[in-house]
Amino acid sequence: MQMSLLGASATAAPHILSLLRLFAAGSFFSHGSMKIFSWPAPFEYQMSGLVYIAGFMEVIGGPLLAIGLMTRPVAFMLSGLMAFAYFMAHAPQNFFPVLNGGEPSMLYCFLFLYISAAGPGPWSVDAAMARRANLRPAR
Repeated sequence: MQMSLLGASATAAPHILSLLRLFAAGSFFSHGSMKIFSWPAPFEYQMSGLVYIAGFMEVIGGPLLAIGLMTRPVAFMLSGLMAFAYFMAHAPQNFFPVLNGGEPSMLYCFLFLYISAAGPGPWSVDAAMARRANLRPAR
């Protein structure tokens, strides 16, 4: 029984990675849409140039990551954005993430860093393009 569970989880892991990427990217997009479009609710903090840049990166990077297009470079840039957000906005308030409100930034940072290393998973445009490239006859 133990071996079959391990085998099943190893088989499901790439698909779960795709689901993780999809749902994280959708949630991430909503943060940007609040900043740029005031949807689904207005952004509650004062907007500055850096916040607008972050919002545009979230609005553009979220959908790219959701469909799995240019996944590794997009995830790496978004990971850096979240590290920057954490150290600029949250860390100066308190050392502990639970007290400085920086847990989402910290989690997104490491989640996107993982995705940039692990890749998009099988349910992505990147994977579909790679499969299509492998099906073409050599010229």
